[in-house]
Amino acid sequence: MEPVWYELKHVCKQTGARYGILHTPHGDFETPIFMPVGTKANVKTLIPSEIREISDGLILGNTYHLWLQPGDNLIHEFGGIRGFMNWDGALLTDSGGFQVFSLSSIRKIKEEGVYFRHHKSGAKLFLSPEKSIEIQNNLGADIIMSFDECPPFDSSEKYMRESVERTIRWAKRGKDAHKNPDTQALFGIVQGGGNKEIRKHCLEELEKIGFPGYSIGGLSVGESKEDMYEMLEYLKTIMPTNKPRYLMGVGSPDDLIVGSMNGIDMFDCVLPTRNARHGCAFTSYGKIQIKNSKYVRLHTPLDPECNCYVCKTFSMAYLNHLIREEEILGMRLVSYHNLYFLKNLMHQIRDAIKEDRLLDFKNEFFKKFGYTKEEN
Repeated sequence: MEPVWYELKHVCKQTGARYGILHTPHGDFETPIFMPVGTKANVKTLIPSEIREISDGLILGNTYHLWLQPGDNLIHEFGGIRGFMNWDGALLTDSGGFQVFSLSSIRKIKEEGVYFRHHKSGAKLFLSPEKSIEIQNNLGADIIMSFDECPPFDSSEKYMRESVERTIRWAKRGKDAHKNPDTQALFGIVQGGGNKEIRKHCLEELEKIGFPGYSIGGLSVGESKEDMYEMLEYLKTIMPTNKPRYLMGVGSPDDLIVGSMNGIDMFDCVLPTRNARHGCAFTSYGKIQIKNSKYVRLHTPLDPECNCYVCKTFSMAYLNHLIREEEILGMRLVSYHNLYFLKNLMHQIRDAIKEDRLLDFKNEFFKKFGYTKEEN
């Protein structure tokens, strides 16, 4: 049996959303699940015990950044990311591909891999499918990703086809290079931008290679939500039902709900913690900017309907003060709350799926949160 496998438990009669169990070497997780991002072997500003409280126990690490600093060989000496950061839960690492294409403005894509420059120092670097897998083997996550190209969503059909064919070849090379198939599950990544035919072709070729799970890349990269949702609705009809489906880099509340409605099992995004560091918080009644003057003297909690430590302990006035003064504690507290909010949202989504009422939940949430029209 694969080290990571998916067990489908229930399909929502209203929407076709999936409730299931993701089995990993370091825990079993109810899905759909949101995974906090620990880019550099930490979820920014939070310690492992806090990460436990605001997650379901599965978090991400970033191959590109950990390769550059402190280095995957050093991390391997500590028993991988889990030993290095003293995390007792499960882990997923990305391939580094997205960072290569998003952070480096100077790069050359060749069949052997990508030549590019360090996003800070300008030093020359090279990353290939084999190197990405080697790094991820050293990092030791339960779930690792194929090295792929993430082309712009609106690339020409000619370029998109060339890019996807290269991604398919790279996926095969990465699988051949994978040294720990019994302990680390390697997922394939479905690319193709907004072209449904190319997406289908990519998925079919990846299925021929064979992976224990499939990720959807190249969405939430600047296209409209309508375009993203249309593609998810299409992929819902062709993705394998017996394998986990992972939508990469998506984490706003509306996208988590609509993504779940379209059969997605796994999500991740830096949004909740990045927003938090700038004083933007998710609440039951929508997003708010904590530093606004209307909160200066407010005695009430950030979200009266939230049971997290922050909302049970501190006033809006105090959070307003911390964020205005750019105090690290303010960033910590809002990060904690935002991740707790999404953890609770995913629990509500799973309950709604099991009770065949996810569309009703979506309409109620959107109305309360300040999103737009209801659906029937």
